[in-house]
Amino acid sequence: MRTDNALPTRADGIGDKQGAPDPEHAGGSILLHACCAPCSAAVVEWLLGAGYRPTVFFSNANIFPYDEYALRRSELERFLRAQGVPYAEDTWDHDLWLAHVSGLENEPERGRRCQACFAFRLERAARFAARQGIPLLATTLAASRWKDLDQVNAAGRRAASLVSGVTFWERNWRKGGLQERRNQLIREHAFYNQQWCGCEYSHR
Repeated sequence: MRTDNALPTRADGIGDKQGAPDPEHAGGSILLHACCAPCSAAVVEWLLGAGYRPTVFFSNANIFPYDEYALRRSELERFLRAQGVPYAEDTWDHDLWLAHVSGLENEPERGRRCQACFAFRLERAARFAARQGIPLLATTLAASRWKDLDQVNAAGRRAASLVSGVTFWERNWRKGGLQERRNQLIREHAFYNQQWCGCEYSHR
């Protein structure tokens, strides 16, 4: 498991001013919905350093084609194996995702299609967390500067409201040095670093 003395931890005050979870959740198990290795690595590292016990959930039926999906998944798996972090994968049902965003194909990035996409993926993550008895949910979508944080948080709150016993952690995973650490880890691990969100509508 990787540690880095230069990495900020909760003891340094990070997280305390940006939606830290209730004390009953602090340092406990957490389900981290992960979109890709570049967005996940610094978040996973921070959680481990802060004493959390993360399980990473790869639920990204938006990614197309399947070869792209498999590449992003394999990069994330490679990192998690090195950290000894548990991992679970959702079913890749792109047709179901397409049905969910039907009628929103021409929406711009950060528009209504993205909101619907976040809702789809985070609802599945929340239901998985509830089934596994994991009380806290977060997402690396909140680590990407290309995403609308308000949309991500709204989708997370909605997802948690649909199940019992799960709280969504509204945290900006770009702050507190994590954006810089993200860039370092991309270089250190030579991650495949895609330049678009993943769906066919964002790649045009």
